[in-house]
Amino acid sequence: MRAIDLNCDLGESFGAWTMGDDAAMLELVSSVNVGCGFHGGDPVTMLATARAARDRGVVIGAHVSYRDLAGFGRRFVDVAPVELHADVLYQLSALAGVASSVGAEVRYVKPHGALYNRIVDDAQQAFAVADAVASFPANLAVLGLPGSAIEQACSEHGVPFVREAFIDRAYLADGTLVPRGRAGAVLTLDDGIAERAVRMASEGVVETIEGETIPIDAASLCVHGDSRDAVAMAVAVREALGEAGIRIEAFA
Repeated sequence: MRAIDLNCDLGESFGAWTMGDDAAMLELVSSVNVGCGFHGGDPVTMLATARAARDRGVVIGAHVSYRDLAGFGRRFVDVAPVELHADVLYQLSALAGVASSVGAEVRYVKPHGALYNRIVDDAQQAFAVADAVASFPANLAVLGLPGSAIEQACSEHGVPFVREAFIDRAYLADGTLVPRGRAGAVLTLDDGIAERAVRMASEGVVETIEGETIPIDAASLCVHGDSRDAVAMAVAVREALGEAGIRIEAFA
């Protein structure tokens, strides 16, 4: 039976501000990208999320980002590579320390939002991220977009790279994500999410926003935890993958 990872963003609540239904999503996914405090997440949330993931056998990843709480990490920050390197190490260290305190561990890294998109084609910033992960005292993988600058940077640094695809985001013909500001960029349950996920996992293809079918090579599928119908989408995807004979299994 073929297997694929199902990941989502979790632990992004901050103080009195609540983001997503973390408890429900933890029952549905195999890997979670936990906010490290720069775009979302705080010490209490990080600790609770690490405990909950540990108890459910869900693999923990560090969801590192630009230092942008006000913009939820979705605004590009023109930070020097040396600062970005340090910021990534800081976030990794924070989550790894919290996770270790409850007998859990961070197994991979997934950049968030604007940083994720930037290192698709920005070689300098991709190098800074890959260099930080390589410098961290653990053999962590990086989760990212196929054919990106960060994939190349990880290869150069000897950092394992895992390709992912997004079930709830529209794609352009070049295999990159449609910018969030464009109509149709963010998909909902009514957009055939479950069928889309099955095609990604079984056929290795995705339909672009223009209606063209392009190849996509992914070992992990992502559903955003902050989407309005995230839980319903994850339920539908799990069921559809199971019916297609594809089991959900963490890559790390």
